[in-house]
Amino acid sequence: MDKIPFTIFGLDKIKSELIKLKKEDRPAIIKAISVAREHGDLKENAEYHAAKDKQSFTEGRISELEDVTSRANIIDLSKLTGKTVTFGTKVKIIDEETDQETIYKIVGPYEADLDTGLISIASPIAKALIGKELGSSVEVSTPRGTKNYEILSIDIIK
Repeated sequence: MDKIPFTIFGLDKIKSELIKLKKEDRPAIIKAISVAREHGDLKENAEYHAAKDKQSFTEGRISELEDVTSRANIIDLSKLTGKTVTFGTKVKIIDEETDQETIYKIVGPYEADLDTGLISIASPIAKALIGKELGSSVEVSTPRGTKNYEILSIDIIK
């Protein structure tokens, strides 16, 4: 059973989602199924089938999140030095071809959210950056071809 790396913030977010699913969504779905049953013939009852589908999805997500939280390994960010790129660091890079700067925070797979700059430690760019120091040049294979980046700064996620 592999451990899953998390920041404390990421694990809190997952736990909050799990609590919401169990205490709010699950009871609401049970009520919706009960109301739909009262409408009669279940074979042609779209409300009933929609509620059962939602129940199936919700129960699956609850199982997944329970498994994830049981295998969570919280990484103590206070023990990081920030000298190299690791899990829990915020790294500013520049595309050596276009001079476009980007900031990424390297987190666990269940915390990743590219829209907010959170990338999974398992992503190609994070894998290429891990272990590198300030000023290093990094080559990353992307679907659009090979990209070269320079590391401009490394900080610990706060």
